[in-house]
Amino acid sequence: MTVLDMFRLDGRVAIVTGASSGLGVTFAQALAEAGADVVLGARRVDRLEETKALVERTGRRAVTVATDVASPEDCQALVDAAMAELGRVDVLVNNAGVGTAVPATRETPEQFRQVIDVNLNGSYWMAQACGRVMEPGSSIVNISSVLGITTAGLPQAAYAASKAGVIGLTRDLAQQWTGRKGIRVNALAPGFFTSEMTDQYPPGYLDAQQPRIPAGRKGDPMELAAALVFLASPAGGYVTGQTFAVDGGLTIT
Repeated sequence: MTVLDMFRLDGRVAIVTGASSGLGVTFAQALAEAGADVVLGARRVDRLEETKALVERTGRRAVTVATDVASPEDCQALVDAAMAELGRVDVLVNNAGVGTAVPATRETPEQFRQVIDVNLNGSYWMAQACGRVMEPGSSIVNISSVLGITTAGLPQAAYAASKAGVIGLTRDLAQQWTGRKGIRVNALAPGFFTSEMTDQYPPGYLDAQQPRIPAGRKGDPMELAAALVFLASPAGGYVTGQTFAVDGGLTIT
């Protein structure tokens, strides 16, 4: 086996949540290019068809399932569909997420709970359902954020709390499952990448943040996808419980 062979995912099945847009589409395509069949979950099931076409263009199989990760029942149904259609689950990418930018004194309980329900609770329900069926050698990659580590000038208490929670969840599941089940659990903490979520930022916000980034630019989504494939594949086989910041150096400033 060569070094490049270690990044292959041939014969494996990956689940990607939030796969209808943005980074979820990039993740699904990258996993397929690495050789995995991909099960795609999102609330907007009509838009999953576009992601499915990208996966199938690589020669891999794709399954789409309407999924609201805030519902434990939906999470279980997504995993059940993966097992029924493709027979296994080797990789989970907990990518589904929402964000708000509401000042803390004005944020309603419903707004705060919605973010926690999707970003943190949803990651747990998906990991729980996958952990019941995954075999040794499997990998879970939770998508956190640099905002779980640092701040970035917007009022994002709910989002930051949820993403910090994902980092804690990652550590604990790695501790529980790596030795006993052979399931590695890691997190990616992206910096600034153009996505549907960043489209909601105030005009000029991303440009204003660039002086804080030693690399001097936003990230390319494929750079993040490459890090994902590393963590999901045998190349990352000795890495577990870690949060991997892909942020151009933002968190060191």
